[in-house]
Amino acid sequence: MIDKDQLIHRIRTASKKEPADLVIKNGKVIDVFSGKLLETDVAITDGMIIGLGSYEGKETLDAKGKYVSPALIDAHVHIESSLLTPGAFSDVLAAHGVTAALTDPHEIANVLGATGIRFMLERAKESSIDLYFMLPSSVPATSFEHNGATLEAADLEPLFQYDRVIGLAEVMDFPAVLNAAPKMVEKLTMTQKHSWRIDGHAAGLNAQDVNVYKAAGIRTDHECVNVDEAKDRLTRGLYVMIRQGTVAKDLPQLISLVNETNSRRFLFCTDDKYPDDLIHEGSVDHNVRLAIEHGVDPITCIKMASLNAAECYGFREKGAVAPGYEANFLLLDDLEHFSVQQVYAHGRLVAENGRAVQQHTNSSISADTHPLTWPELTTKQFAIPLGSDQKAHIIEIVPNSLVTRDRIEKVPATNGCFSFSPDSDYLKLAVIERHNGLGTIGLAVVKGFEIKSGAMATTVAHDSHNLVVAGCSDADMIFAAERLRQIDGGMVVVNDGEVLAELALPIAGLMTDAPAEKTAQKLNQLRAAATSLGVSKSFNPFLTLSFLSLPVIPDLKLTDTGM
Repeated sequence: MIDKDQLIHRIRTASKKEPADLVIKNGKVIDVFSGKLLETDVAITDGMIIGLGSYEGKETLDAKGKYVSPALIDAHVHIESSLLTPGAFSDVLAAHGVTAALTDPHEIANVLGATGIRFMLERAKESSIDLYFMLPSSVPATSFEHNGATLEAADLEPLFQYDRVIGLAEVMDFPAVLNAAPKMVEKLTMTQKHSWRIDGHAAGLNAQDVNVYKAAGIRTDHECVNVDEAKDRLTRGLYVMIRQGTVAKDLPQLISLVNETNSRRFLFCTDDKYPDDLIHEGSVDHNVRLAIEHGVDPITCIKMASLNAAECYGFREKGAVAPGYEANFLLLDDLEHFSVQQVYAHGRLVAENGRAVQQHTNSSISADTHPLTWPELTTKQFAIPLGSDQKAHIIEIVPNSLVTRDRIEKVPATNGCFSFSPDSDYLKLAVIERHNGLGTIGLAVVKGFEIKSGAMATTVAHDSHNLVVAGCSDADMIFAAERLRQIDGGMVVVNDGEVLAELALPIAGLMTDAPAEKTAQKLNQLRAAATSLGVSKSFNPFLTLSFLSLPVIPDLKLTDTGM
């Protein structure tokens, strides 16, 4: 809230009665309102843009002919999927021109409940950018698996006292919405007492289902995978988030729908993206570049990544280089390649030449490590019995997609149970409950990893984050699971009882306090180890593995209670 003295100061500098704090000169300002370029000064006071025109300031920034663009906004992202804490995560985003992100702490909430959300909120105070939080709507995600916590409306409502909590995150439980289930109705009405911002998750929903979503007050969807789905959502007034993450890469399938008439209803998001991809490929700046490559006007792309997102979430002072807007802006060498040179947030330089100016350091705020717990594992528990025809439902992965295919195929067998054969592409997949020591283990056959020996395991397993392990032998699968128990969660690749690569994630089995670069190096080692076992380089095996236990995405998934 601006006070009287601040307002008077801004008015006096806007009217040139006092010098501005900072004036940008010799830049080409991207006007996202008209879609044009302006050759004008930009005056900034108290972290706000107070004028366009000819101004003098206490400091001058010579743009040297560069483009002055509004900074970017990631409309939907799970920080935990970066494996980083909020401070380290924000360093990476700032380096790529993102100065605000709408985050959903759904992952840590499914492990630690409200304690995990509060941890993220406290750590977000260390961020160099603006991190906003949408409260998780589905903890647990479904009723037929086991997670670490349950959050009802009464548990969520106290969190609205935090300034950065602004709404309800992706409503994944569509059947609960459709049937007006009491607990879901409580969450929706509770949120509407505090905010109108409710995000959707309309994976696979038809036009009639979208009617129900919109009638319930849900305003966005990031799960469109084709043009027809996007059209259904646009027609019914939803904002469509075009997602380009590490696994889900929907932009090439959707971007052709964007035109001059409807572009204001599209936003960009990453949803889930690993730190190595964030560092080398980028955040929503990558979405912008990719959309430009597909023929969309560069200024339209920038508007989708800035003003559109700001308007969708009611940020009246974000998303444009214009008077009355926060001084969140970028200096770009060119529009076609969207090469970010400098990044300013609230009038301060936060990143330059692809690196945060002030790197985040480890915090004194700690989180429960949430030790992994399950009964002793035996090879007998991993047996998958088959009928005489040796046929089984197969989970077939689709590279670079959250969707899987449900196949019924004949598989190798020994003594009436599934067995690995190096001549086939079938692996054993197990999901092991890790929160309460229940001893539940779901088993399935998975196709598409092409592993010829060894096993991979992870405790990052959407959305309940149980332990997921895939492998060629029961012994290696058990060895991988036990290794993760020893390091309090993370990711590991093993072969013949030997650890080839690992990444410890002791914060809820989801995150590390290590910086992004070090975490990315560990991930590269894991991918190299997985490749040595036969996995293709064309997709990320660990993020793919982590989504094989996500039952709110079709066609077939595995939980700790079964397929």
